[in-house]
Amino acid sequence: MIPFSPPRVDDKICDEVVAVLKSGWITTGHKTKLFEKKISEYCGIQNTLCLNSATAGLEIMLRWFGVGPGDEVILPAYTYSATANVIVHCGATPVFVDVCANDFNINHLEIEKVISSKTKVIMPVDFAGFPCDYVEINSLAKKYSSIFIANCENQKMLGRILILSDSAHSFGASYNQSKAGSLTDVSVFSFHAVKNLTTAEGGAVALNLPLPFNNADIYSKLCISTLHGQNKDALAKTQKGNWKYDIVEAGYKCNMTDISAAIGLVELERYDNDTLIKRKSIIYNYQKAFEMDDRFELPLIETKNKTSCYHLYPLRIKGITEQQRDLIIQEIFNADVSVNVHFIPVPATSFYKSLGYDLLNYPVTYNNFSREISLPVFYDLTIEQQNTVINAVKNSVNTIL
Repeated sequence: MIPFSPPRVDDKICDEVVAVLKSGWITTGHKTKLFEKKISEYCGIQNTLCLNSATAGLEIMLRWFGVGPGDEVILPAYTYSATANVIVHCGATPVFVDVCANDFNINHLEIEKVISSKTKVIMPVDFAGFPCDYVEINSLAKKYSSIFIANCENQKMLGRILILSDSAHSFGASYNQSKAGSLTDVSVFSFHAVKNLTTAEGGAVALNLPLPFNNADIYSKLCISTLHGQNKDALAKTQKGNWKYDIVEAGYKCNMTDISAAIGLVELERYDNDTLIKRKSIIYNYQKAFEMDDRFELPLIETKNKTSCYHLYPLRIKGITEQQRDLIIQEIFNADVSVNVHFIPVPATSFYKSLGYDLLNYPVTYNNFSREISLPVFYDLTIEQQNTVINAVKNSVNTIL
């Protein structure tokens, strides 16, 4: 069976993890701080906070911005549940909008239709690693600043809607020659096991807030908020006579460990000159294989101002039903090839249906979802395996259609 997306775990990764284990320091420490610094340099920003998940990063930034009951957060209907769940955790209301037909990303024209005085945050999602239209989305926050109602100090300082990018897929992607992480106010990356760059579990908050905010100060405060509200971390307390600490808020526990950071440092060092090159070659092999067959709708990978980081290959099949798509997937699995669907749209899930959301209100989202099959993309996928995947997809479509 060809797997869908196993992580790349080689001797270099193992050696670095063992070195951390033998060092006697395995929780948040020097490796995590170095990883944060390297991410900031890579993205072209000043400050990055590494955490145990992207989900934690999204929620902590909503809470930092004072989002709570009575507030609304705009997000695409086509995303994973984590994007919406963090809004619910804060007591706010998710406001779903439809996506673009060509690239799965949130449609800025649909965003504009639902902005109100209750809107505190817009959360675009860079689906499959392809950046959203940040020029248009950022401009919406400024355009509607006159109706923005600030309820806390951070909201007053910004004076407009916060753009909080769910960049879980898009580490290494670029838009107008700038890297994801530097494209809007705050971006949150995922380093989960299936991501291009993994730390097994993990995530990072890329801080890019405008003046008068001081991103270094915000980073320091978030370090406290994400470690129980404790004003000293374990590393600081190891200094002679520096054991005494205080709890200055009711914080959370979502710090990254040095074990995870050690994996991330290896991954980052070889990301542009190895990982992305390999993933690009796989995806372009798929593009070449399917582009001459008019039954298939290929994903957008590059435009004149956007470049994907090749996280997913979301292939769509033209003119089929959701039921036919599911039968095709089963045929592909019967050929010993693992595929996936990204994603079951959030309004279609049981919990969100119980809140009154209906996927039928987002027709483009449903149309894309009903025809989508994600093909395997991972570093060790060989040419022979890629050809097996391609043949399995084509043969399965022939069988069902």
